[in-house]
Amino acid sequence: MSVSAQALDGVFGRPAAGIRARLERADDGGWKPVADAESDPDGHIDDWAAELLERGPYRIVFDSDHYFSGLGVSAAYPEIAVTFRVQDESDTCQVQVLLTPYSYSMYFGTRG
Repeated sequence: MSVSAQALDGVFGRPAAGIRARLERADDGGWKPVADAESDPDGHIDDWAAELLERGPYRIVFDSDHYFSGLGVSAAYPEIAVTFRVQDESDTCQVQVLLTPYSYSMYFGTRG
């Protein structure tokens, strides 16, 4: 299983280029870092496509505070965490987040 992400800026209607994010795996009641990255100009993070993930819970934590402060805006959510479960190691999963300073929505999908 590999994972990729995309962040979209709902205020300006464009990709959230340069947003930092980290991929973590559930481990003994906490979260263990797997990888971190920054989105490209299209808001994509494909750096994790090479990561081979085992079954279990994961999360992607987007640093919305840093992203919006760079635009001169204060965010209500300093971080946006999207938690998901890997169920089949042969799938590729995609996480998309639409973010604004005061709200966010997400989509999770897989393709085999």
